[in-house]
Amino acid sequence: MPALPFGAPALPLDEAGKYVAAAYLVFFAIVILYVAIMAARVSRMERDLAELDALVPDREDDDADTPAARVGVVE
Repeated sequence: MPALPFGAPALPLDEAGKYVAAAYLVFFAIVILYVAIMAARVSRMERDLAELDALVPDREDDDADTPAARVGVVE
């Protein structure tokens, strides 16, 4: 029997298929979990942004065309 690297015997293809399928399922579950976490973060940020937008009053001043007035900086 030839020596294999690291001393691990090769799995027959009929047994290896189960492990490959399991690895794909684990990877797919991790990707789905990541997407769900990111979706929750985005929805929370959108909710916070809508709340902050509701707190800021609409400004229609005479000097609204100056750059400082557009960002809300009082000179």
